[in-house]
Amino acid sequence: MEKISTISLSGGMDSTSLLIHLIKNNYSVFAISFNYGQKHFIEIEKACKNIEYLKKKGFDINHKIIDISDCSKILDSSLTSIDSIIPKGFYMEESMKETVVPNRNSIFMSFLFGYSLTLYKKFKKNISLSLGVHSGDHAIYPDCRPLFYEKIFEAFKIGNWESNNLDLYIPYINKDKTWILKDAIKNCDELDLNFNEIFRNTITSYEPNSNGVSDGKTGSDIERILAFDALGLKDPIKYKYPWEYLVKHAKKLQHQFKINQ
Repeated sequence: MEKISTISLSGGMDSTSLLIHLIKNNYSVFAISFNYGQKHFIEIEKACKNIEYLKKKGFDINHKIIDISDCSKILDSSLTSIDSIIPKGFYMEESMKETVVPNRNSIFMSFLFGYSLTLYKKFKKNISLSLGVHSGDHAIYPDCRPLFYEKIFEAFKIGNWESNNLDLYIPYINKDKTWILKDAIKNCDELDLNFNEIFRNTITSYEPNSNGVSDGKTGSDIERILAFDALGLKDPIKYKYPWEYLVKHAKKLQHQFKINQ
């Protein structure tokens, strides 16, 4: 039986890995990318490039971009406010809370749930809602924790007809970024996809320039750099500084954080 999944596709490393994971597991994929006024909007442009690449490889992904950028007018975050500076440093530092967008994942989940119900009515098949949230997000983002997804999914089910035909699929929820990369490498190999080409078209940084190049020093950058290095890989995206310098910098911050724990 054909499997169908919706996915919140940011254009970042995690959701892109999940997209490949779904394809490998024989899902027909319906992806939504959200323009919520994020300063790193280039992530959506990158997502579109990967959708084009996958279509050339024979994988027809239904992709929609939803503009909810007016959210930035009422939701205060350094990710959306032009007057706020993206904090630097290790991902777990207190200052990184400034990158929280209030209720962001609830908003995304609401759209994804509604879209999934619409697809169920069309196809009369169970629909999986997929998100690339992972364990590295738990400590800083309350809306990335397992309990949050358990409760909000149950609330949406209570508030909608035919919701028992939907299920939540978040396979990375207790995995870290290194594990996610391993999963992506394996799935790319089995699907005959070019891992470097795909991940060259992802953005994890919250502060890239207009060309998608970052200095590698925001928390999201550091986590990504450490994951690639843990597998002995060089990140295929371009950075402002040499890879060796970025790895050394990331490890230094990681060491300092562990000492202060």
